[in-house]
Amino acid sequence: MSHTISIVIPNYNGIRYLEACLDSVRSQTRKPDLVIVVDNGSSDGSVGMLEEKYPEVLIRAFPENTGFCGAVNEGIRISKAKGMEFCILLNNDTAVDPSFTGELENAILRDPRIFSCQAKMLSMADPCVIDDAGDFYCAFGWAFARGKGKPAELFEKQEDIFSACAGAAIYRMEIFDRIGTFDDRHFAYLEDTDIGWRARIRGYRNVYVPAAKVLHVGSASSGSLYNHFKVTNASRNSIYLISKNMPAWQLILNLPLLIPGFLVKALFFALRGYGKIYVNGIREGLRLCGEGKKKGENVRRAPGSAGNCAKIQLELWINTARRFLGF
Repeated sequence: MSHTISIVIPNYNGIRYLEACLDSVRSQTRKPDLVIVVDNGSSDGSVGMLEEKYPEVLIRAFPENTGFCGAVNEGIRISKAKGMEFCILLNNDTAVDPSFTGELENAILRDPRIFSCQAKMLSMADPCVIDDAGDFYCAFGWAFARGKGKPAELFEKQEDIFSACAGAAIYRMEIFDRIGTFDDRHFAYLEDTDIGWRARIRGYRNVYVPAAKVLHVGSASSGSLYNHFKVTNASRNSIYLISKNMPAWQLILNLPLLIPGFLVKALFFALRGYGKIYVNGIREGLRLCGEGKKKGENVRRAPGSAGNCAKIQLELWINTARRFLGF
């Protein structure tokens, strides 16, 4: 039985990366049924280039930047309207292995409880080094990419992860109907941790698939490793993430680690000249907690969610050890 798969690529002024990305998509041994590029108001000629060189691509061009969440949600909406069963989200600054789509499809079909499968993301600058081998979240309130900067050969085992990095992952469309799509309030950063967490609360799985390989530049849209935009959004969303997904008992249980975790982050950014920006982001996150919690609260009240939250809590402690011991 054949299944339908779309690839959604969000783009914001990424013309210097798009051709390599789309050429690699064209070279897939398992051709996607639909390729969508959602442009976030680019001013670099991206849309014109797409229209000229990639007529097979469906283009949705926004007049303004709607953020990563706005772009991928539009791609998911179009995919659903076109009858797609699975949707691959792919960053514009990537180049995928020819078997990428097929390997992700094979993996997600193994268990109907799998919500997402993430590819093995390798550094474009050095393909022997991991960029992201699955995203984890720990009791300090930190999300982190497993294996970043480590030899790629150490991460050849397919296994469950906390959440999939949305830069190169496949998602089961029908589960979006149960847990919601990406939360637009995130705009960018930690939105993939949030949606993976929501899926886990409902008892679904997120899986790392090393057979699906992708090269990734990193920080292509934001422009640098640390900047005002990234620090503000990441700090704001780190607070919002917790308020949505932790029930009260879990928040109280984790406070002794969350408080020092955020203090360490504040010091980290202060030493790099972003201390005030980080604190302002935290304030914005506290304000945001009073708005948009409805999705998260509905997930937390789902049947079986209490037991799943308890399992997640155990994983948060294990991931704390992973963060410091490097495994």
